[in-house]
Amino acid sequence: MNDRLLRALRREPLDTTPVWFMRQAGRSLPKYHEMKGNRDLLEVTRDPVLAAEITMLPLEYFPVDGAVLYADISTIFLGAGIDVTIEKGLGPVLPHPYDNAETIRSLEPFEPRETLEFVMDTLRILKRRLDVPILGFIGAPYTLMTYMVESPRTKERAGTKAFMWREPQLWDRLMSYWSEHLIKFAVAQYEAGASVIQLFDSWAGTLHPEDYRRSVFPYTKRILDGLKAEGVPTINFATGNPNLLPLLAEAGGDVMGLDWRVRIDEAWKIVGHHRGVQGNLDPVSLLAGTEIAIEKAAEVLREVGGRPGHIFNVGHGLLPQTDHNVVRAVVDYIHSVNLESLRGESGS
Repeated sequence: MNDRLLRALRREPLDTTPVWFMRQAGRSLPKYHEMKGNRDLLEVTRDPVLAAEITMLPLEYFPVDGAVLYADISTIFLGAGIDVTIEKGLGPVLPHPYDNAETIRSLEPFEPRETLEFVMDTLRILKRRLDVPILGFIGAPYTLMTYMVESPRTKERAGTKAFMWREPQLWDRLMSYWSEHLIKFAVAQYEAGASVIQLFDSWAGTLHPEDYRRSVFPYTKRILDGLKAEGVPTINFATGNPNLLPLLAEAGGDVMGLDWRVRIDEAWKIVGHHRGVQGNLDPVSLLAGTEIAIEKAAEVLREVGGRPGHIFNVGHGLLPQTDHNVVRAVVDYIHSVNLESLRGESGS
């Protein structure tokens, strides 16, 4: 088995850098639309055989070192019996906002192993068929709130933040509900075949650091501590606000996912060299052609300097118009760079 990614999680020395891409199994691949047809993402997620085939699809185009489960962070809403849909231009949309005591009280406990069994079935198929690690994932509670509290949501997440400030007790009830179930969902994915779980907080960057500390940090830490206690390796990933890095590091995670708004070497100092880092190529660079994309990838590697514990990735996700041939060229380049030579250049 190709275990480069798992060895990087443990910060073991490697000869070359492992690489995978967020949203690698999606809109940028020519065969994706053919396989998906007119079904939406959540409908495909409910079909374990098809979801597994799409998860494996990127390996036909480029030799990445990990396969990320084809699903959506809103999949867990299905487990709670919420009739979520994916609306073009809006993303996940719920039947109504959960922004008062009555609607929040309607949420009932659930067991993800049962209500989301199709996800576990997909992972079991992948475990049998793949020779690279499988990455499962969960959406962080704050990002889930941006879909729950205001649905459809506003660009500024105005309704979510106003609710967070105005209704601290209801906010705690919602965030605690999801924290508990997200731990169960992540553990279930790990037991079914995922080697590592990435926590996505896609909208944490909308928050002031003190708001993050007060209203989000306790729940993120609860999840990451809970997964650590269960022996589940984790990647803690949030985007959009480098000022949150110290708090994100304090919350936990074996690896810290970094977006492109920071130098990766400087960010690593902030989050601590006792953990790994993931990232952080600007996904737009892949639209500028092979030469520029490789130049930008080389900058990331030089900043890392061959230090053990780096997983190469884009700083959020592959864009739909990305040319898979450029992605392949970047993957081949990353795998061609000898880390010992980089360590010699940097003196690390």
